[in-house]
Formats: sequence, structure tokens, C-alpha cells
Amino acid sequence: MSSSTTTLGSSSAPDNSRPSAKLPKPVFDTGITPYAFSPNRETLGGTAYLIPHSATANETSLARSNILVDCPSWTDANLDFIAQQGGIGCLVITHRGGASNVRDWQNQFNCQVVVQEQEAYLLPQIQTHTFHYELELTLDHRLLWTPGHSPGSICLYSSTNGGTLFTGRHILPTRQGSAVPLRVAKTFHWPRQLKHVQRFLDEFNPQTLTHICPGASIGFLRGKRYIDNAYAQIASLNFSELAEAPALL
Repeated sequence: MSSSTTTLGSSSAPDNSRPSAKLPKPVFDTGITPYAFSPNRETLGGTAYLIPHSATANETSLARSNILVDCPSWTDANLDFIAQQGGIGCLVITHRGGASNVRDWQNQFNCQVVVQEQEAYLLPQIQTHTFHYELELTLDHRLLWTPGHSPGSICLYSSTNGGTLFTGRHILPTRQGSAVPLRVAKTFHWPRQLKHVQRFLDEFNPQTLTHICPGASIGFLRGKRYIDNAYAQIASLNFSELAEAPALL
């Protein structure tokens, strides 16, 4: 454990300036489904997810309650929804742009804040749990270090629902609904990001990776909250062509 409060989210009252904000929506139509929150303007339109507690999680699991992936808007509506679902045991920050009001979330729900070790310094005075390469949260959920977009970018893999990868901004949807890594002006290391996208082809197969839940640009999915055929989407990428792609503004 490392002690590391945050300039990315100091203690504050919930922002209820948008009373019409939509409640979180279930990602899948059946089974124990994650919930996708409306885009958070504090994280430049980032999408956060609440993953319900897994029935197979045991007492030695790090996440003994629901998992929150990145930070939704700090509003009473979202706080009430999460409380009704049983709170949060673990808040996972997939990249430095996915954090807002982190101290408030931790204080409200007494949750673990989990980040890759290279991102912890951005959360001074927050009590964080850090890791290097991989970290098991439960028997069904593990974190993978996937640097490139930022030094400590991570993805969360869930073996439920046919295998779902929560990618933050490591992989995003296009207007056509396909899955791609995007090189932007603030990309930390593009070749490394591509390498860690390719890693998924060795790590998984079409049966163990069927969905991607991206951490931004969810509007391109036209009402869906996941990218389907995830493994095939990654396998179809032209990595040589991507390597030469210019940075988007």
C-alpha cells in the first residue's frame, strides 16, 4: 500500500447543476451486468462503469464489493444509485484522465483506490493500492498494465459475460463502431501503446474476449454501451499502418 488527496478532485459538495442527467444504464440486457454512467465533463467526456460484486469473489479478494471503473460525475443522483447497488469496494483509475473527485469517492464509500504505480503520485494524500504489471481484484476480475496512452494506463478484464475488457482510453470506438487505439497529442508513447494492444491477441482468444467497454467516445456506439466481437476487432487492425498514424489534435 502506498500513501498517496488529489488536485484531481478535492472535497466538495455534489454538483447538481444538471438535474436532467441520465441515470446509469445497464451495459448488457441479461445476466449480472455492469452499468455505464453518463459522460463526465470533469474527465473530458469520460465514461465510468460500476461492476457488480461477483458471486465467486472470496474473502481474500481485494474487491469485496462493487468495482467502480474511473470516476463518474460527482452528483447526488450517481451517489444515490451507487448506494442503492451496495456501494463501492474498489475504485480503479484506468489512466490519469479518468480521475475526478477521487478523495470524495474514497471518503463517501470507504473504498480502495487502485492505480498503476506510475500514476499514484498524481493523487497526493490519497490512500492508494498500487501494482506494477498485473493485479487480481477477484477470481473474475484482474487489472493489466497497458502503458502508452499514459505511463500508467491500465485495462480491467472481467471473465464474465463472455469476457469483457474495460479499456479506459487505451482502445476507443470509431464512428463505425470498431475498436481502435488512437494517437492523440498527449499520447505518452505510441509504439508502446500499440504493443500492449497486440498483447491482447496473445492473452485472449475469441471465446474469452467478446466485448470492450471503452472509457470515452461512447456516443459512437449509437445507444449500445460496448463494442462487440472484441477479439476479432483487434485482430483485424493493421498495426504497421497504425504505427505511422499522425497524432490527432
